[in-house]
This record gives sequence, structure tokens and C-alpha cells, in this order.
Amino acid sequence: MENDSIISVNGLTKMFGDFTAVDNISFNVKKGEIFGLLGPNGAGKSTTLRILSTLTRPTKGTASIGGYDIVNDDTQVRKLIGIVSEKMIMYNRLTAKENLIFFGKLFNIPKGVLNKRIDELLELVQLTKWKNAQVGTFSTGMRQRMNVIRALLNMPQVLFLDEPTLGLDPQSSVEIREFIKKLNRENGTTIIITTHMMVDADLLCDRIGIMDHAKIVALDTSVNLKKRISGADTTIMNLEIGNLSPPIIEAVRSCKCTDAVTQENTTRLRVITHGEDAFDSVIDAIRAKSGRIDSMANLQPTLEDVFLHITGHEVRDSADQKIPSQMGKHRFGAPQQRIR
Repeated sequence: MENDSIISVNGLTKMFGDFTAVDNISFNVKKGEIFGLLGPNGAGKSTTLRILSTLTRPTKGTASIGGYDIVNDDTQVRKLIGIVSEKMIMYNRLTAKENLIFFGKLFNIPKGVLNKRIDELLELVQLTKWKNAQVGTFSTGMRQRMNVIRALLNMPQVLFLDEPTLGLDPQSSVEIREFIKKLNRENGTTIIITTHMMVDADLLCDRIGIMDHAKIVALDTSVNLKKRISGADTTIMNLEIGNLSPPIIEAVRSCKCTDAVTQENTTRLRVITHGEDAFDSVIDAIRAKSGRIDSMANLQPTLEDVFLHITGHEVRDSADQKIPSQMGKHRFGAPQQRIR
């Protein structure tokens, strides 16, 4: 493990029968870093998180947290980590404080220490005045804040967050992102986030590993990832085409200069191209199919553009591959349930 790394992953692989959920991935996470795994459901993000949090064992490869092997020293690893799964882990009929007392006792935290820590955590997420209210009466954003501090009761050095803003309204998403940044900034907590939300990865993560089909296909800062497609040779276009049709889309996609095409709505195409003559080539292809161009604009690259450029397709909300029955109740690659 590198001197400044708290997590080291080497050749990690997870098989379910003949299905490869995680395929020979390697990366390090620095102490105090917010590290993101970005990609569609079924890419292997949550499987990786479950392996690192000792909830399932790898088929091949190794990983360590704080110098402890996740398989041979799993008890020591669990003392260092907290995990917030996509699914809320709270009891609606218990109050906020009762929920936290229940989970705190699972860690064998002494009563006096636990009560003090609960008060501090409720204050941290501005829920003190609701500590005696049943969690079932909370808004989704409040419940998610409770879900996060539940994972902080044992004062973890590393916090795993699986899709932390999934299903939240915009205001609640902002609150959760601000809390994650505050936790990292003030406590120095190392945070690993899995997400398919571009805005979460872009606004939160120091570095991002893009996962697709069980592999890490790119890993860098958001700025450096965007630089991959922001050179003089690359053009990103938004085209409004009044009579957009499949033949027009196929004509644009077939241009030698075209790297990726996304249909954003019934009239808009987002096209990533390369080469000096790319602009003229795309326009000519549209006009050859009698396309009516209402407007066009050159754009700055986004993380979605990076994903398109690297993988050739847009980030999916669910896997486009059949998940084998051997995976049973595990949610690896399954369509995500929205928090309600």
C-alpha cells in the first residue's frame, strides 16, 4: 500500500458462476480523499463496495483498508469502516434517538459515550430538535441524513456511500452533498461514493473511477478526465433538428469524424467529433438526409461526454446484460429502487 493510501485494491475480481461482476480492477484511495466510482447499474460499483466492506468475498485479487486485508483481517477492517447502503436502514416506529441507540449498541459503545456521540451527530446534521420524533414522520432528506449518521456511530476512518442522493429531490440532494463535504473537510473522513449521477461525481469527488461492464475504464480527477476530450481536435455540438429521424441520426453516427452521438430529446442531438473538418462533415450528413437544422452550439465537455467518449454509449440507468440467478438477493446490477 502506498504511504498516503488508506485503501489498496489489486486485481480484484468477483464471479457469480460464469458471470463476472467485477473484472480485475486495481486502484488506491488516499487518506482523506473523496473517491467516486461512476457508472451505470450493473457496472460493478456496488459489488466492489460490498467486497471492500467485507459483505462478500472476492473470487480473485486482494484489497486492504488501513493496512488490514479485507479477507484475512475482516474483523479489524470492520472497525475502520461505516457503510450507507442505497436502501434506508431505519425503523420507522422508533424515534431518531432510539434508532441511533439501537445501532450504537451493536458496536458495544458504552452508554455514556454513545449518548454524547448521538447528540453530536444529530447536531451535525441539524436534527437535534427532532431527536424524539419517529423516523417514519421524517422527509426523505431527513431520513437520508439519519441513514448517514447511523454509519458514523463507530467513528469510521472510511465511509462507503452507495448512491447517496438516489431518489432525493434537488434540495435534499444539495443538503446531502454539503454534509458529505463537511464530514470530509472537518473530520478528515475518507469517503468512497458509488453513483451514476454525474453531478454527484463532479461536485464531490477528488478523483473518479469510471466503471463499465465490470472494469475501471478511466481514473483521474474530473478536470483531467474532461481534458481528454477538450483538445483542439475535439468538438462537442448540440444540434436542434426540427425533423430529427432515425436516418438522420444514423447518418451523423456514420461520419468518420463522429466519436459518440446522444439523442437528448425528440429534436436535439449531442455529438462528439474529432478532426478539423468534423463540423462541416456532420452538417453535410444531416443535409444529405434533408435534415432541418434550427440551431447549433459548441459546448464544454461534461463527465457524461467523457463517458460517451471512452465507452461509446451513454450512462445507463440499468444494466443491459442479463443478471444470473446465482446472485440471488444481491442487488449487483439489478435496477435500482427509488427511495420514497
